[in-house]
Amino acid sequence: MNAFSSPTRLRDMIRAIRACKTAAEERAVVRKECAAIRTSINGNEQHYTHRNLAKLMFIHMLGYPTYFGQMECLKLIASPGFPEKRMGYLGLMLLLDEKQEVLMLVTNSLKQDLNHTNQYIVGLALCALGNICSAEMARDLAEEVERLMDFRDPNIRKKVNLS
Repeated sequence: MNAFSSPTRLRDMIRAIRACKTAAEERAVVRKECAAIRTSINGNEQHYTHRNLAKLMFIHMLGYPTYFGQMECLKLIASPGFPEKRMGYLGLMLLLDEKQEVLMLVTNSLKQDLNHTNQYIVGLALCALGNICSAEMARDLAEEVERLMDFRDPNIRKKVNLS
């Protein structure tokens, strides 16, 4: 699939929503975009996952349900690249709270990212941990967080103390 056959961009979706004159028009645009995102998810189009998640976060901020994007957050967090992880953690912090059972699946990815050599990935994991940590997650990750108190980068030490 080439770049020109991709689904709409976030910017275009925002323009379409802002151009709506009634709430019914807005709901129709959101329904259409959600259907396209679900089709993309079911079709395993990995190339557009970060774009779809950005659109889902905007739709969530408008107050529409976006529960079907929770697993996409986890997939992006498990990916090796920083940009994907960044979008996945942002989606995780926005779309989920500490009461969601899906969070049990993210503990292992958090543990791996807290032990990562890249300080930026460690920082992402610490921010997410500070925002969505449950009691079970805190118990499972306490050793990694305690070890990070002696990290070489002062920014990481500051994030550890804040989370």
